[in-house]
Amino acid sequence: MLQQNIIDNINSGIIGLDADYRVRLINPAAEAILQLSEARILGAMICELDTHDVPWRATLDQAAKEGRAIVRRGLSLDTRDGKPSFADIVVSPMREVSQLAFLIEMQPVDRLLRISREENLMNAQETTRTVVRGLAHEIKNPLGGIRGAAQLLERELPQGSLQEYTNIIIQEADRLRDLVDRLLGPSKAPALVSLNIHEVLEHVLQLAVVEAGERLAVLRDYDPSLPSIKGDRGLLIQAMLNIVGNALQATDSQPQCALTLRSRSQRQFTIGERRHRLVCQIDIIDNGPGIPDALRDTLFVPMVSGRAEGTGLGLSISQSIIHRHGGLLSCESRPGETCFTIHLPMEN
Repeated sequence: MLQQNIIDNINSGIIGLDADYRVRLINPAAEAILQLSEARILGAMICELDTHDVPWRATLDQAAKEGRAIVRRGLSLDTRDGKPSFADIVVSPMREVSQLAFLIEMQPVDRLLRISREENLMNAQETTRTVVRGLAHEIKNPLGGIRGAAQLLERELPQGSLQEYTNIIIQEADRLRDLVDRLLGPSKAPALVSLNIHEVLEHVLQLAVVEAGERLAVLRDYDPSLPSIKGDRGLLIQAMLNIVGNALQATDSQPQCALTLRSRSQRQFTIGERRHRLVCQIDIIDNGPGIPDALRDTLFVPMVSGRAEGTGLGLSISQSIIHRHGGLLSCESRPGETCFTIHLPMEN
């Protein structure tokens, strides 16, 4: 039991094989790399797994013949979500372990790059929030004074056209106050309850269909085995609706918006400085033209928008909501496909 606990908490993927090349042991990290569950892979011959570029049989045969570890670097792995993944693989014969004949170590070569990118993203998000909070404070204080002065002036003016100007001042002060409040995002702490993430996604889809009608084509790729998560239903709906709304706007010049909603679980996943035993991954994918290169580094910055009529607040608010749930919102985009990925912890 102790050995199993140690293996389960190793970041590298570990797979144990018997002499017939059948899988007898796999840790959560290897499940995440291969995107295959323990139930699916245990007892299966690893040579029969659809992992594309990995020469399992040739490597295992060589390790058995030469009695030493064989290293294969930068191998391409097929994944269920279609995203490219590369890993270094070490196959070692296990002569001193009776139950296992081979031990396979898998290390994604893009893992360190992903963690570094996510850390930079979270640091940038925190910096942005700090700047926005300071800016909001500096704006709201004089706004309150301007509005109060306009109200006092309105009382002194005779009834007539002059009061139209004070009304404009008050209305514009209120509009700017509301804009600052939106910049700050939701003011209340998330009211966390147990919820089904698929029910949240379905509610978002219902709202999107009302807006887009028959132009919206939806593909659902849900993992029905996902357990409940702790979240604020209203805030999560708002966060995901902002993303779906962006997809609809990005494809408004196309005859159809093809939207894919995908749910998966990820084991031993790191968000910021915290490693989570289990997280929920939600992908929202559209067939739009992609995000311009000039906007990719500022995608989640408030008031930055690729549309002339856009406020640039939707994705910033979504990012803030996901962050307050202890999660991460990221994006990958190329012409014809933009994927927003949400990771939410599933620990109780």
